[in-house]
Amino acid sequence: MPVETSPRIDVRAIPPRERHPLIFSTFNALADGQAMELVNDHDPRPLYFAFQAQSPGGFGWDYLEQGPDTWRVAITRRKAAASDGRCCGACGGGA
Repeated sequence: MPVETSPRIDVRAIPPRERHPLIFSTFNALADGQAMELVNDHDPRPLYFAFQAQSPGGFGWDYLEQGPDTWRVAITRRKAAASDGRCCGACGGGA
């Protein structure tokens, strides 16, 4: 079954230091079971690990498109989410 996503964040035009705070604040605003779509020009796998650190078991990660030029990921909020919304710094853009 396809994942329905809303909202959609295309980070390609967002400065790197602003990406993770925007992504996590958007994720934290989702209702349980709701997904957001992330669009990037490379595999956002480091972000996956940031989600694991901040919300272990609290998110789903489904690739919708895997390159080579565009990567799209549906990130779904699950009940176990306990993120405080702070940037982990993995992207080099600390909060």
